[in-house]
Amino acid sequence: MEATDKPLVSVILCFFNEERFIEEAIDSVLAQDHNRWELLLVDDGSVDRSTAIAKQYAARYPDKIRYMHHRGHCNEGLSASRNLGIESAQGDYVAFIDADDVWLPDKLSAQLKIFRRTNVTVVLEASQYWNSWNDPSKPDVIVPVGAQEGIYRPPQLSLTLYPLGAGAAPCPSGMMVRRSVLDNYGFEESFRGIYQMYEDQAFLCKVYLKEVVYVSAAWHNRYRQRPTSLVASISNGGKYHMVRSYFLQWFSQYLKYQKIPYRRVKALVQRARMPYIEPFRYKVMVDYPKMAKALAARVLVKLGILSYSKT
Repeated sequence: MEATDKPLVSVILCFFNEERFIEEAIDSVLAQDHNRWELLLVDDGSVDRSTAIAKQYAARYPDKIRYMHHRGHCNEGLSASRNLGIESAQGDYVAFIDADDVWLPDKLSAQLKIFRRTNVTVVLEASQYWNSWNDPSKPDVIVPVGAQEGIYRPPQLSLTLYPLGAGAAPCPSGMMVRRSVLDNYGFEESFRGIYQMYEDQAFLCKVYLKEVVYVSAAWHNRYRQRPTSLVASISNGGKYHMVRSYFLQWFSQYLKYQKIPYRRVKALVQRARMPYIEPFRYKVMVDYPKMAKALAARVLVKLGILSYSKT
């Protein structure tokens, strides 16, 4: 295949004070066997060496890498940074890589093959949860997206995957989308600060409701696990439910104003919100079946229909 026949992939890497890891992420993009890509380094107001590192790469590879930042070098949040990169992207496809993650060399080529043989607009893949990066004794774990490999149409993944379903959600570093998807809707900039934990999920919820998605069982990205990450700090800091409640309120309003027709999705959102907006009713719903089952068992024991046994 001639170079001009290869699709251009815009790779968006947003960063905020990631001097420890950003070089490794950039180098993994430089190592891709699909060489027709552009890398957009979006600085979200960093105050460490990561700004200088990004500028050095852009100067070294001016035909491949571009550096950009918000006006006044302000910190505007991850969603605004992704959107800034999207506005400047020139590719037929867009892929994201977090500044502390890395790709395997065939990440782009493997996902482009899926686009070539299907009519999907989004490709999601499994991820390696990378625990050994600073401690070889910790095993790395391959975490597949929580759905069988294949093509999914709306709203299947909304019902199956987190944050409404039980299946594992994909990592941003493991997805690629057709540019047309991002022209239709981008990332929600209201998800700032601690609420950034759900910024990728808000985007994916839109995707699941409107796009044809391919879920791949393969993995070509390493998702670095570290205790100082946003997800870890929120979960360990006791703020998870506050953040989740904020997301569910946003999603409920999105379904309403976009006039989304899928009743099962609306019902799942309503049920997920219940612990936060109607805690007493939720407790009754959860506890009543257990209490009823225990009461029925006692009645059957008294009637001699069921024998009592201690376990």
